[in-house]
Amino acid sequence: MIKPVPVDALTPEAAEEELARLAEAIREADEAYYRNDAPDLTDAEYDALRQRNLAIEARFPELRRADSPADRVGAGAGEGFAKAAHAAPMLSLDNAFSDEDVVEFVARIRRFLGLDEGEAVALTAEPKIDGLSLSLTFENGQLTRAATRGDGQVGEDVTANARTLSDIPAKLNGKGWPDRIEIRGEVYMSHADFAALNARESEAGRKVFANPRNAAAGSLRQLDVGITKSRPLRFFAYAWAAASAPFAATQTEAVARFADWGFQVNPLMTRSDSVDGLIKAYRDLEQSRAGLGYDIDGVVYKVDHLDWQQRLGFVSRAPRWAIAHKFPAEKATTVLEGIDIQVGRTGSLTPVARLTPVTVGGVVVSNATLHNEDEIARLGVKVGDTVEVQRAGDVIPQVLRVVADGGGAPFEMPDACPVCGSAAVRDVDDKGETDVRRRCTGGLVCPAQAVERLKHFVSRKSLDIDGLGAKQVQLFYEKGVVRAPQDIFRLTARIAEAGLPPLAEWDGFGPASAAKLIAAIDARRNVPFARFLNGLGIRHVGQTTSNQFARHFLSWKTFWAAVEDAAEQGPDSEAFGELMGIDGIGGAAVGALCVFVTEPHNREMLSALLSEVMVQDETAAASDSPVAGKTVVFTGTLEQMTRDEAKARASALGAKVSGSVSAKTDILVAGPGAGSKLTKAESLGVKTLTEAEWLALIADA
Repeated sequence: MIKPVPVDALTPEAAEEELARLAEAIREADEAYYRNDAPDLTDAEYDALRQRNLAIEARFPELRRADSPADRVGAGAGEGFAKAAHAAPMLSLDNAFSDEDVVEFVARIRRFLGLDEGEAVALTAEPKIDGLSLSLTFENGQLTRAATRGDGQVGEDVTANARTLSDIPAKLNGKGWPDRIEIRGEVYMSHADFAALNARESEAGRKVFANPRNAAAGSLRQLDVGITKSRPLRFFAYAWAAASAPFAATQTEAVARFADWGFQVNPLMTRSDSVDGLIKAYRDLEQSRAGLGYDIDGVVYKVDHLDWQQRLGFVSRAPRWAIAHKFPAEKATTVLEGIDIQVGRTGSLTPVARLTPVTVGGVVVSNATLHNEDEIARLGVKVGDTVEVQRAGDVIPQVLRVVADGGGAPFEMPDACPVCGSAAVRDVDDKGETDVRRRCTGGLVCPAQAVERLKHFVSRKSLDIDGLGAKQVQLFYEKGVVRAPQDIFRLTARIAEAGLPPLAEWDGFGPASAAKLIAAIDARRNVPFARFLNGLGIRHVGQTTSNQFARHFLSWKTFWAAVEDAAEQGPDSEAFGELMGIDGIGGAAVGALCVFVTEPHNREMLSALLSEVMVQDETAAASDSPVAGKTVVFTGTLEQMTRDEAKARASALGAKVSGSVSAKTDILVAGPGAGSKLTKAESLGVKTLTEAEWLALIADA
């Protein structure tokens, strides 16, 4: 990387060019951070750009641009939300990067206010939350509007979204609040909630968030309020603006009033009368930040006396009475010694960087996530490379970039599970999009997934074995007596084979409870089609899909024969077409079934399981209906009901609704505009009805 020319060595011409470059770079970074919630610079890199811009402007004041970043805060409001003008600007804070900067900050306050050296300057110190700034307008105690920072003057109206946060009261508690006030603070996400959210997003095949700040900002700025409501967002209140009447004399008192009014305020805020006290607060928070459970990137100091704040006022983009003392960037460089593959409980394969141990932010890091194979390709990372590592959110280490090429070979993700040897594939959804995760297809036979899969197999929506819950499954797995579904039905024999005492003698069991559990297991040796299929835990084949397959095929043997034929003969086969033609079934489910059945481990498990249980055929609904058991296809425009209504009515009468015509189709209901399906039906001799004829057929059913 080429080092920038030192500021004191710049010519006026070079300085002018550099200011233009910096203005554009900072503008793009602001757009990425504030509007898109996807920063492409680290905090340290961003701060360095702003510091260089200020230094050049100080040396060449005549070259200061009209669009100087020194005058800008944030970025303009994004599309999709109404604009919301702030009653008072939402400004940023100047930064301090050293103890000397803090000493100078307090000295400037003294000089500005003309204070004697002996007069104490009281300041508060509070954690600088790394989240999304939010301003909440309350009128007569009622929340009337919530707005993001935007460009400091105009933000985005996110009122409906903000109302879903439990930390934001719809009505202020207590008394003493002004008739109108904007209360400001930070929306954030805890480390635990962030990890859980990313786990859900990853399992669903969606893009994961890079850090809790992005997750919080992206979650609040959702056009679908339901998504915001489902996300675990929190809010700390710490500032205000445009109050219609005074309500406190100091910053400390104002924050205490916020708590009285129903807000969460940060309990780590302290007050000090000396610079030494501020530095101590900074050091204490720096040491404890890893255990806070949420991200902070520094400490904010504010003059405590509100009348002094008013006298100090503001510069272009920041108050004179506050400053942010930033923590050093928690990054380090080290060598990537290897890439290991971890298999999660749902079968997802995650590449993990094995590193030469390095201390990052006071913690020794020896492993870091690489997320998935697409991320490895994006980074271009290889074994032997020197890489930059960061502790994202103070919790999960991640590789940021390659610093030096180690000359190793490009990494190739395995196409077999390293735990059980089953195929590891990337699913393609119904839209043709490839899943970001590669997953093991071993399912119930993969030790890395076995316990969770077994818990699903015995759960209420699957086999529903009374008395065999998650705790018992975990126990039996740890004892080595239940490693696959068929072992459940051989429990007594498996315990004896393992040389363990009878179940009745185990802790937590007795003769009665043991006998009851064995009886409950035996009671499930006859299992309904849909429950059995759902219990197998095949990806994309859940409860609803299992019911659809059961209603269409009725017989397990017929269904599984179709799956085997589809897997063997491919997408052009009649069996594949029949599976795909079932109303509500997509390519993801059919593809997952084909992958499952082609895996030898799965076939062996299924054979052993079927030797222990009998899968019951599905009973056709409405057996006296003239269309019960018949395969029906609707095409063209229906004029007396919607297509969904017609399908629902046909299903209720016991018909099998399909989306495609084949030799197995019994009835085609063709409305105006029917095309290729009608032509194919006629060529196959399929019975064809108009909408009126169809309605007449089912009129008395």
